[in-house]
Amino acid sequence: MKYNNPVVKGFYPDPSVIKVNDTYYMVCSSFQYFPGVPLFESKDLLNWRQIGHCLTRKNQIDLETVNSSGGVFAPTIRHNDGRFYMVTTNDTTHQNFYVWTDDIYGEWSEPIDVDQGGIDPDLYFEDGKTLFMSNGVDDEGVGGIVQCELEIETGRKTTPSRSIWNGTGGRYLESPHLYKMNGYYYLLAAEGGTEYGHMVTYARGTSSSGPFEAYAHNPVLTNRNLGGYELQGVGHGDLVQDDWGNWWLFHLGFRQIGRWATYHHLGREVFLTPITFDEDGWFTAGHEGTTLTSFETNRIPGTVIQQDKKNYTFENTDWNLDWCYLRHPNTEHYQLESDKLTLRGTEVTLDVPASPTFIGLRQQDFNAMISVDVSLTNGEAGITIYMDENHHYEVAIRQEQDGYKLIERLNIGDIKTIEHEVDLGNKQYATLVIRSSQERYSFILQADGEEILLGTAQTRYLSSEVAGGFTGVLIGLYATGQDATAKFTNFKCEYH
Repeated sequence: MKYNNPVVKGFYPDPSVIKVNDTYYMVCSSFQYFPGVPLFESKDLLNWRQIGHCLTRKNQIDLETVNSSGGVFAPTIRHNDGRFYMVTTNDTTHQNFYVWTDDIYGEWSEPIDVDQGGIDPDLYFEDGKTLFMSNGVDDEGVGGIVQCELEIETGRKTTPSRSIWNGTGGRYLESPHLYKMNGYYYLLAAEGGTEYGHMVTYARGTSSSGPFEAYAHNPVLTNRNLGGYELQGVGHGDLVQDDWGNWWLFHLGFRQIGRWATYHHLGREVFLTPITFDEDGWFTAGHEGTTLTSFETNRIPGTVIQQDKKNYTFENTDWNLDWCYLRHPNTEHYQLESDKLTLRGTEVTLDVPASPTFIGLRQQDFNAMISVDVSLTNGEAGITIYMDENHHYEVAIRQEQDGYKLIERLNIGDIKTIEHEVDLGNKQYATLVIRSSQERYSFILQADGEEILLGTAQTRYLSSEVAGGFTGVLIGLYATGQDATAKFTNFKCEYH
């Protein structure tokens, strides 16, 4: 059969995957968004259904006033003795911690802090002991992949932290994961930075603490040398074995806006690449060490059909799963119904690292049509295409002294401008439309069966190459202004 990449679209970076019985489970990074660490399940590796989040309570993760791309970094999910663990880093506080649950569909525990620093943590269980790894500096000041033994009940380390591998020479050695296969311990990592030079590397040894011998043909996976190829930034992965003994690599990557246009704004997404072992126990990945937008494989039964959801509405999405908030929301300002959303604004705007009245969906493909009916009393409300507090576009209704206006506003770094206005008089409602393509967003007022084009803006100014950071664009509905009340109905996001 043929399957297409990415297998999970939009801003879902740093995937970590395990298989328990007949089900695969995956977690991804969430940074400043709440709830934290989206959790998915799958029966077939290709079709993933979100079943919850690992961090659903304010006391589990401190996100107050964290800048964009702060907060929750690079989670790892593991299972041991019937219990699930998710270990991650709050990069804003520089604290590694983990939570656990005995019910994957239920709530997770209070956080348990880990004595070892660094980021991109990993847990490995064997023979009653727990090994903890992260990239950082050990107790002697040596950098690299750092390991200690951990008391899993408390997070207290019971051995000194020791650097066990220094990678292959690429910058930003990160994302360590440890596995035992074929009588060897395999140490998977990423190097090169989560940008165009990203790559997956690995080493193996006969002990879980090393020494480790690097694979002679590292990197085992990278798209860094594929010039003019839309799929780039391949790295940061996790290995999993299926029911038939095949191994797979789940990893991040991103899609450029065009073959020769080196910008990406959808964020880092989840890709699936097959792994093949040779007779000596070393493995290769993908097509000659690269990831493709599609793979032909007989490893997945032909009865599996890869689904691709194209239409999103209030009615067919779940407020608790598909949608998210900026940092910790004041839930009193949100009225979430099956077919309607009511928001109460505050003085907090989209331009500051706080929690404005905002709820968003990750944008999952380049070409889309987004529309919603908005009715406003006081203040401002509308649709935002949001990358971070300094890079976002809006089409919105705003109240002014002489009535209501429809505005198109662009926020690009320090440049914040209202590009176009339409006088609505005393009309407090409108149908707002945004059409998205790979290179442009178009902002539209729909009235009396006609469309009025307000203007367009380039997607590149919301890209990671311009904005920086590690997140991706969200389609947000928002309200600002102390006395603002906005009602949203007939929301549609249609991909084509």
